[in-house]
Amino acid sequence: MLGFIGLYLGAEPHTFDIPELLRADALRNNPAGVWVLGAIIVGLAVKTPTVPFHTWLPPAHTDAPATGSAVLAGVLLKMGTYGFVRIAMPLLPDAWRALAPVLITVGVVSVLYGALVALAQSDLKRMIAYTSVNHMGYIVLALGAAGAAGGSATAARETAVTGAVTQMVSHGLITGALFLLAGVLHSRAGTYSMGAFGGLAAPAPRFAAFFAVGAFASLGLPGFSGFIAEFQIFAGSIGTVPLTALALPGILITAALFLRALQRVFTGPTTGKAAGFADLRPAEAWSAGGLLVLSVLIGLFPVPLLDVIAPASAALVGVAGG
Repeated sequence: MLGFIGLYLGAEPHTFDIPELLRADALRNNPAGVWVLGAIIVGLAVKTPTVPFHTWLPPAHTDAPATGSAVLAGVLLKMGTYGFVRIAMPLLPDAWRALAPVLITVGVVSVLYGALVALAQSDLKRMIAYTSVNHMGYIVLALGAAGAAGGSATAARETAVTGAVTQMVSHGLITGALFLLAGVLHSRAGTYSMGAFGGLAAPAPRFAAFFAVGAFASLGLPGFSGFIAEFQIFAGSIGTVPLTALALPGILITAALFLRALQRVFTGPTTGKAAGFADLRPAEAWSAGGLLVLSVLIGLFPVPLLDVIAPASAALVGVAGG
């Protein structure tokens, strides 16, 4: 709120209208712009969330019903990252470039920390929640790299921004589906603990197949929207700031945590609460399956989505290019 008030006071005449603020460009080459952007970034980082403002997210997901978690992951978190590309970056380009190293650092830490903490979880829903911190870190990393490059490497910067926006779409589809599937576990057995299940693929093969597809999509396997987003993020980010390659191990850790979850919950002899587990009902299959189908369609035919995102990315890079 303080950051938005700073934008209002910096414009003449005073306004909250975004196109008017863009035309006024009142805080360009103004030291106050860094403080205004800092306030906006902190607010949006809480909403996103990124490290170290992420601590509210896992408890919120754990306590929320599955449908609430799906909406939280699919819609609410994107309000933070959308704010970066719609407000922070175009309205305060000089300050964005000044703070780009901080944003890149936060992005790399969020990617690695989110994946490592997710790997340590025994609660399936908390594990998925921490992968959201990981995935949001990719977006912040790409947007920071796009700002750090200044007016150089225009094509790479556009690719990074396009990947970041594609990741917003992809994460909403994939993680929303995974939360809906995690809700099936809780509705049947009253727990998200992975240790309470074993060999679940035998009594619930459709559920196992759907969760495996969601897991492969989330770890960025080719053929899914996550691969399209992450490939562009790293191609653009490394092309502008090579040190962003430090975040690449996050992909490997994400693969490890999902493969570990699949092994613990779905393989081996049927034990614990997996015995007598009812497979997906039609309504459950349609709700999660529809999101996964969209992820596959974007992964195989990304051009229609990219044709919408790429022109806006080019315009944003042009505004923030300096």
